[in-house]
Parts: sequence; C-alpha cells; structure tokens
Amino acid sequence: MMASDIPSDSVVVRNARLAVAAELKKKRVLNQPIARFDPKTGKIYMEHSDGSITDVGKAMRRGRYSERRK
Repeated sequence: MMASDIPSDSVVVRNARLAVAAELKKKRVLNQPIARFDPKTGKIYMEHSDGSITDVGKAMRRGRYSERRK
C-alpha cells in the first residue's frame, strides 16, 4: 500500500465535531448543565443555563507513568 491509498480521517473528525455540537445544543434547550474544563487553571466546572458556574474539582497532574514516585 502506498501513502496515497490511506483514507483521511477528516470525515470522522467532522462527524465527531457535529455530534458534540448537537449534544451541547440539546443540553442548552433542555436547560441541563454543561461540564467545562479550563486547561490553564486545570479546574473543572459546571455551567448552568442561567449563567451560574459551579466549581466541581481540579484535574490531577500526574506526569508520565515512568516518572511517578510510588
């Protein structure tokens, strides 16, 4: 097989993005909270339909498995 015979995964990526967008739209219509993650601070929070934000927790920083201390 040549490299040109390998199909692109752009179709899968496009469909995944459409599925996420549809789910977020459904949650907004049903007034359900949406979980968000802030990569800069590492905080996880819930964003409610009324605009309020509830802090849920913080992501763990573990590093690489080979570098962890036991």
